[in-house]
Amino acid sequence: MNLFRRITSQPHFSKITKRTYKYLKSPDESLEPPLTHGIHVFHSPDAVGIVAKLSECIASKGGNILGADIFVPENKNVFYSRSEFVFDPRKWPREQIDEDFLTLAMTFNALRSVVRVPNLDPKYKIAVLASKQ
Repeated sequence: MNLFRRITSQPHFSKITKRTYKYLKSPDESLEPPLTHGIHVFHSPDAVGIVAKLSECIASKGGNILGADIFVPENKNVFYSRSEFVFDPRKWPREQIDEDFLTLAMTFNALRSVVRVPNLDPKYKIAVLASKQ
């Protein structure tokens, strides 16, 4: 019990109080840049290194992969993937995203390479018409 008292009785606050903190202007403001959510769908012939190149493309621009679904059928030489990622639109503009993924698509002879950014892409108006018969 004496050992516990000796350890806790020493003040350790002197090092903590000397730190400088950045104060926020408002409680809602954060120091982190606003991140935008993106989705990439990729379909190509199977080859070695596709996942590595997709990951490298996103990470090299400061993006972070939230999830990736990959499917390669056993009897077919086909690769399917769907990746969800976040990125800073100031570091990686929408036009540059399309160019980067187009380069990957041409590298692997992709049949389909689609990037969607819901916050930046135009919203489509959809109507569902139904009748009672």
